[in-house]
Amino acid sequence: MDQTNKTVATYFIITGFSERTALQVPIFLMVLLIYLITIGGNITILLLVCTDHHLHTPMYFFLTNLSMVDISCSTITLHKSLEAFLFGDKTVSIFGCLIQIFIYLSLLCDELLILTAMGYDRYVAICNPLHYHTIMNPKLCGILSTVCWTWGVIETIPIFIELLGFTCYRSYKLNHFFCDIVPLKKLSCSDNTYLELYMLVVGTFVATFCPFLLTFISYVFIIFTILKIRSSVERLKAFYTCSSHLTVVILLYSSLIFQYVIPQSFVNLDLNKLLSLFNTAMLPILNPLIYSLKNKDVKAAIKRRLGISCLSTK
Repeated sequence: MDQTNKTVATYFIITGFSERTALQVPIFLMVLLIYLITIGGNITILLLVCTDHHLHTPMYFFLTNLSMVDISCSTITLHKSLEAFLFGDKTVSIFGCLIQIFIYLSLLCDELLILTAMGYDRYVAICNPLHYHTIMNPKLCGILSTVCWTWGVIETIPIFIELLGFTCYRSYKLNHFFCDIVPLKKLSCSDNTYLELYMLVVGTFVATFCPFLLTFISYVFIIFTILKIRSSVERLKAFYTCSSHLTVVILLYSSLIFQYVIPQSFVNLDLNKLLSLFNTAMLPILNPLIYSLKNKDVKAAIKRRLGISCLSTK
């Protein structure tokens, strides 16, 4: 099909990770393995937090929210690649494509806000430990969680409405493994001035920079408080409680800067595809690993669960 033609699209063809036939089986196995590890790891976190009363704390409450975002994000983005290999159907309706973009962007906003709430939780735990349980009470945690999930949807609704107004595209082929807004904008021949302005003001500043700024402020206070601790052992212990969260924040924001903030003239679609794979597949795998390997409470909970399982089999 002529890439320069303008057409009223009713569906898109998702090209996937590669159009080379020889790579289809290895790519399918890789994606399937990534998806199964993501689901298994995050469900493990959910089950541990729900069944182990030692983990019934605000930090792990927000961690379960993060796990639910990771499961949803991986499912909504990777399912088309798996479906295309199993059934040979790479097509997706234009409305289905827009729904996928809406859900994915909402989940992305949710994740940034949840990480911000987790940063505030660490701030209270380290800077005001005597009043931690009073401040981070179940009511406040519930409110913060509701705001995170709701605000992510609210921020994305105008983008979805604007995308519904796109009337023509230059091709049916969408060079990605799921419907993402970056390749869709490149295909569109409709006026997207408002969309670009909204993504710059709301997407970059409100949805990305503001959560980052709040998280950064939390860590400024955390670092100053840690530096005031006289014992080097206690300083290390205090920093260790934040290291898992800080690692996830650095990884996520670094990839988002390259994927959405840097001008697209510097980032081609193939690189964007790799960054999307990192956000939607690799980070959801890393999150449970980071929080389990770097967290004594989670490792202790795993040992308790395994111990119970071993006893029950005897």
